[in-house]
Amino acid sequence: MTKVPDFDDLPSVKDMPQGTAWGVFDKDGKKDVFGCLNLLTPEVVKEAYKEAKEGVSVSLNWPIGAIQTPGFGRKGLVHKVVSFVESALDAHGYDDEVEFNTQCSSQWDSLCHFHHQASQSGYNGTKTSVEELTQTYGNEDKEMKLPTLNHWHQRGGLVARGVLLDYVRYAEENGIKYNCFTDHRISTDVLEKIAKSQGVEFKHGDVLIVRSGFTEGLTGISGEKQQELMGSHKTCGVEGTVASAKWHWNHHFAAVAGDAIAYEAIPPLKEDGTEDTVAGLVLHQYFLGMFGLHIGELWDLKALGETCKKLNRYSFLLTSSPLNVPGGIGSPPNALAIF
Repeated sequence: MTKVPDFDDLPSVKDMPQGTAWGVFDKDGKKDVFGCLNLLTPEVVKEAYKEAKEGVSVSLNWPIGAIQTPGFGRKGLVHKVVSFVESALDAHGYDDEVEFNTQCSSQWDSLCHFHHQASQSGYNGTKTSVEELTQTYGNEDKEMKLPTLNHWHQRGGLVARGVLLDYVRYAEENGIKYNCFTDHRISTDVLEKIAKSQGVEFKHGDVLIVRSGFTEGLTGISGEKQQELMGSHKTCGVEGTVASAKWHWNHHFAAVAGDAIAYEAIPPLKEDGTEDTVAGLVLHQYFLGMFGLHIGELWDLKALGETCKKLNRYSFLLTSSPLNVPGGIGSPPNALAIF
């Protein structure tokens, strides 16, 4: 795992663009389902534990009900509280039941979430259907054929070195004014400058986290105001280009995450600079469909940014364990940064 080919050296895959990493992590003739999580070897994890020095932990989970009406027509939180008195238990106490779209707040995207559009394929050439991904009791993917999030539990979840690139603070310090609810694009050149200014040195198997201020802009306001801000259908994020995808792969990150709704800016742009549809999301196609690089979105990063600033270091031990739902396409990350 220390000798993963760079983007230009990845073996060609028939009918797919350069930069397709299908087969790179396969082992003993079995198709891989973990993608870049394979970079988290025991040696990498042991190094990550050295980041836990102060005994301080920060949750990176935004509340599931933080957006009254989530974007893209998704279902928001439905929370029901059940009294034991009115149940078969006949006792004093309560249970609760929740129902929500796993993309309505902080989540990991599985490698089945967004396909390479031209080939209609997920990571490692996976072809999926609603029927395959709907896994009821007794109909689970026990052979690990699909790269869904529940399989993270077979490998013990995610433990890694996380690094925060705080674009919010960088913009404030450099007089950059922007609106999170426009398609403000953060270039990889700027990401490099932020890393340098923060004293961050990327390491093999890092989880890269980018703070843009998106979730902060939606926190503590009315549902109507949230809808107004999100009604532009434009969001800030990392630039979505092939060059950006190449930059991410060549740093050999184990995963990426951010507080923006898609990590990359929306709408995507075509090569001629005109706006494309959501189907044209470049980083989603490369990261999820071609690299096997999981994307975390809508994370709550304000406290993380404040803690990094206070401690004057932007690397930490990161742990994450998504819900163990068979066929999981997206899930709350249950993520902690530990200093």
